[in-house]
Amino acid sequence: MPDTTKETARAVVRKVVEDLEKRLATRTRATLTGALDRSARITRPRHHDIDWNRTIAANLKHYLPEYRTIVPERLIGYGRASQSVKKEVVLCIDQSGSMAASVVYASVFGAVLASMRSIATRLVVFDTAVVDLTDQLDDPVDVLFGTQLGGGTDINRALAYCQSQITRPADTVVVLISDLYEGGIRDEMLKRVAAMKASGVQFVTLLALSDEGAPAYDREHAAALAALGAPAFACTPDLFPEVMAAAIEKRPLPIPDTA
Repeated sequence: MPDTTKETARAVVRKVVEDLEKRLATRTRATLTGALDRSARITRPRHHDIDWNRTIAANLKHYLPEYRTIVPERLIGYGRASQSVKKEVVLCIDQSGSMAASVVYASVFGAVLASMRSIATRLVVFDTAVVDLTDQLDDPVDVLFGTQLGGGTDINRALAYCQSQITRPADTVVVLISDLYEGGIRDEMLKRVAAMKASGVQFVTLLALSDEGAPAYDREHAAALAALGAPAFACTPDLFPEVMAAAIEKRPLPIPDTA
């Protein structure tokens, strides 16, 4: 692409990306900050950090009928999200041609996550090769210009790379965004997902991250991942913050009803 044409394209892409960030960033940060706080429950909370519902439930046996009140012997609260890294997120994105919209949204969300100091974010894109674009996360436009949509797919190779980057499995969320048409070694891919989950990694499989409906995808592979406890489903951008919050808190994912 000639430099003048590339700069024109970059300007158009930047406007679209900035519009997306304005729409998505505030809610994403708010939702995930709350999830990070809730994932760090403490037993000696400050007054403003007390989780009163859980505290009351845990102290019902200390109810004093004569005073019609509960005297809590154990306080349960939320830890405040500090400046230190609490969770690590790996976005692993299939860059085959059918995943174009997903790459756009994932790039934007990757930049938003990277701006949160309590989350260490890694962005990996793949076809038959694997490229780590983490150093470009501060500019989603550079990420988009660094992807080459099309080609084959080797999910196993991509997950092998992601797995090699995980240092704190119990505090890591891996998000695979792919239609699951695997051109690599299927059994190895599934073994890798099983190994990550066994080590404590929260593994999320998104068939698409887009405004469109359910995409075409490999149903056999999706069923195999579901059997491993990693259900595969399409996700809209509006639902993505809730999916990430659930993964961070290690609670059931809010899988949309596709019936």
